[in-house]
Amino acid sequence: MIKIRTQRENGIVEADTVTRDCWIDARWVNREDIARLEKEFGIDAELLTDVMDTDEQARIEKEDEYTAIIVRLPVFDETEETSFFTLPLGIILFSDKIVTICRRSSDALDGFLKSRMRSFNLKNKSAFVLNLLSRGAFMYLKCLKELNKQTNIIKEELQRSIKNNELIQLLSIQKSLVFFTTSIKSNELLLEKLQKSPLMRFKEDEKELLEDVVIENRQAIEMANIYSSILTGTMDAFASVISNNLNIVMKRLTIVSIVLMIPTLIYSFYGMNLDLPLQHLSGIGWGIMLGSFGAAALGGILLNTNGGWRKTKTRTKKNRRVPERKKPAAAVQTER
Repeated sequence: MIKIRTQRENGIVEADTVTRDCWIDARWVNREDIARLEKEFGIDAELLTDVMDTDEQARIEKEDEYTAIIVRLPVFDETEETSFFTLPLGIILFSDKIVTICRRSSDALDGFLKSRMRSFNLKNKSAFVLNLLSRGAFMYLKCLKELNKQTNIIKEELQRSIKNNELIQLLSIQKSLVFFTTSIKSNELLLEKLQKSPLMRFKEDEKELLEDVVIENRQAIEMANIYSSILTGTMDAFASVISNNLNIVMKRLTIVSIVLMIPTLIYSFYGMNLDLPLQHLSGIGWGIMLGSFGAAALGGILLNTNGGWRKTKTRTKKNRRVPERKKPAAAVQTER
């Protein structure tokens, strides 16, 4: 879907034809849109293929008629297996217009339509790029906070009972953090090139905005690394808890097997076709049964005494009063 937008006094509005200093907003691009962008606007087919590639990294390059910039922006979609992910956005700067190309929609682009950013002017190409990068860094921070919030909710659920669904959600969040970390670092390299490259020239106020974008991008990288480390530690902790619970269950099952093995052993001896002690006495069957269950009960008591069924509890020592030390006699005389 390709929309032509122009800037008026009341904000960004749609237009029917391409005018000077307009913004061609291409989202949810299909084959027909790609063919139109290539034929009508003269965009290289190889560049369009790179923008459509979900794994394309951020970069800047100069062509004869335009300057192409590719950045990575965060995207949220509940229908996907991984709700938070990133996609490349192509920004093609012509002398008289701006073209943005993205496979899907992004909140960073929606922010332009609502004119929430400072120094937003379609005539100023460099300010357009900086505001878009600033909006992208802001959205990364917002998405990271949302991911951290979801992680805390899932951890509370896992503390009640460990389920596969919550663990899968944690794996999805971890995957999103990997996507974010990789994309933010790619944008950081692009920002460094913008600071040094002569392809784009910035004014003094735009240089300050560029520095702010760099700071926000670094903050997003630090937050992504911190949240990723916390999530990795949480996953390891829950893995240890699951392994510990499994060991406890296996331990109890082993105790039950040992206890039940005692009556089985006694009945096996008296089931052989040999002369055994006390086999001719009346009521020996009930005696063997009671003896077997008594031996099993004794074995259970002995195993319980060794801590087989006991639950591990954390004991805290009560606060004890520390006895006051007596002062030396010399010190007492000095006080007097």
